[in-house]
Amino acid sequence: MTEKKHINNSLPVMEHFYTLQGEGFHQGKAAYFIRLAGCDVGCVWCDVKESWDAGKYGKDNIENLISKIKETPAEIVIITGGEPLMYDLADWTRELQEAGYKTHLETSGSHPLTGSWNWICVSPKKFKAPLPEVLPKASELKIIIINRSDFAWAEKYAALVSPDCKLYLQPEWSKAAEMTPMITDYIKKDPKWELSLQIHKYINIP
Repeated sequence: MTEKKHINNSLPVMEHFYTLQGEGFHQGKAAYFIRLAGCDVGCVWCDVKESWDAGKYGKDNIENLISKIKETPAEIVIITGGEPLMYDLADWTRELQEAGYKTHLETSGSHPLTGSWNWICVSPKKFKAPLPEVLPKASELKIIIINRSDFAWAEKYAALVSPDCKLYLQPEWSKAAEMTPMITDYIKKDPKWELSLQIHKYINIP
């Protein structure tokens, strides 16, 4: 098991901001994002590669972040990355929930699951596979489609999540014009899937 990094409740934070969730089941909802730095998955098409090196960013604690969140009317706090499960998130999620916030996680599922979550979005990556024990806990499975072969890969993981898990296919941003019509046709043939688009990029918000 990967050793968790936990230092005085402080973790490397690349950025945090209040915006709309742009993807998946909660698309369009207001949410406060906390992007943790550090990732060992290494997706070649990652659009936040600057988050990979945790050493480039200062550490922050959840009490300080909650004080910032309280300056907004946010009800949902989304912890993303990087790969947030590189860290033990039990203390952070407990503090957030005790402060009245719903906690959402965005992860590749490649590290052991920690924390208390109201919603877990697992987006498996070919570069580092999700752990089998994480997949049944997913509220939402989001598969990034880069080429036609990814549909079979998506079905592999759809068979490993719970029956209640929401299933999404999302075009990789740089290939959206090419992949979205394929995804549309695929969903029409197999309507257990839904389409996820990165609407925050279309409307140019964080």
